[in-house]
Amino acid sequence: MEEFHKVRRLPPYVFEQVNRLKASARAAGADIVDLGMGNPDLPTNQFIVDKLIETVQRPDTHGYSASKGIPGLRRAQANYYERRFGVKLNPDTQVVATLGSKEGFANMAQAITAPGDVVLCPNPSYPIHAFGFLMVGGAIRYIPVEPDDEFFRALERAIIHSIPKPIAMVICYPSNPTATVVELEFYKEVVAFAKKHDVFVLSDLAYSEIYFDGKPTPSILQVPGAMDIAVEFTSMSKTFSMAGWRMGFAVGNERLISALTRVKSYLDYGAFTPVQVAATAALNDPDIDKHIDEVRQTYKRRRDVLVDSFGRAGWDVPPPAASMFAWAPIPEKFKHLGSLEFSKLLIEKADVAVAPGIGFGEHGDGFVRIALVENEHRIRQAARNIKRFLGTADETLHNVVSLDARR
Repeated sequence: MEEFHKVRRLPPYVFEQVNRLKASARAAGADIVDLGMGNPDLPTNQFIVDKLIETVQRPDTHGYSASKGIPGLRRAQANYYERRFGVKLNPDTQVVATLGSKEGFANMAQAITAPGDVVLCPNPSYPIHAFGFLMVGGAIRYIPVEPDDEFFRALERAIIHSIPKPIAMVICYPSNPTATVVELEFYKEVVAFAKKHDVFVLSDLAYSEIYFDGKPTPSILQVPGAMDIAVEFTSMSKTFSMAGWRMGFAVGNERLISALTRVKSYLDYGAFTPVQVAATAALNDPDIDKHIDEVRQTYKRRRDVLVDSFGRAGWDVPPPAASMFAWAPIPEKFKHLGSLEFSKLLIEKADVAVAPGIGFGEHGDGFVRIALVENEHRIRQAARNIKRFLGTADETLHNVVSLDARR
């Protein structure tokens, strides 16, 4: 039976292959150290949970909510931006609450994209950055992730050779999956380019608070004039360990925010009101900086343990400067297998799950993404398993080659 048109535009979800293998191994009794999905294991702060419980017990909070977010929540996000970035936002026209940044991206794509419109997207990148546009009939032209001269040369080529001219570019720093970070000067160049060529900028800032080396990550909206062309997406999933609550924001350019708000008004009634009230309490917390720093320090300790223990196991992992991920080159002996087959081997032979880089785009295939979502003890356990696995690399590869030959 032929697939529906939009489904045909989506490639097989490679992460599902790893997830099936992981589930099968666990069903057979294996103790899998799961460093695959970026699903925070830290508990949501108790006062946020308490506010949810308090609010859910009020009968007046069980009806339809506000699609764009309740006024108090939008004001809280605007206040956060002013405290953190020095950026002033009008909570009525420049802030909309989303069901996580993923939904925000998908519905923004729906709001601004006509069939055949070209959007510039980094590769490798979080899948919704590209497929949100592909699902609504857009076309993707890939650009590099690294913020160097080649990035801007690629933008110039895209403007010259894309037909029609690109309508928007997606950027994501700290990057998911590569953990690449940028300085404010980079954003200034992006804004200048976008204004010169009349291109919107959609910035994913979901990992803005997870930075490790004392240098806070900037917002593109700190650049003078950025509000004319840019919208930024943030999420409470990682910063506040609220992934399942599905609470995020889009802020910035009024025209884009208005378009997103209108599309959302037809599709949803917003998050459950008690969730929005609890999120408001989190953003207004007088100890917000202290609580965020505790989360940041937890991920930093895990990063340091991962880099040290994996390195001593024989797998050199570059230390990420930010995000909750490490972007690790596949060990040399296994590079020819590609990231999907290597990820499968890690589950089968080392009881460790990671995310194959190919799932983030073709330029990610020489890497795997390792999520810092297990405690230090479990990360060291993963390193011991990997050390044993790497010690039998020749035998493992021989068996893989033999199996392929029989096929």
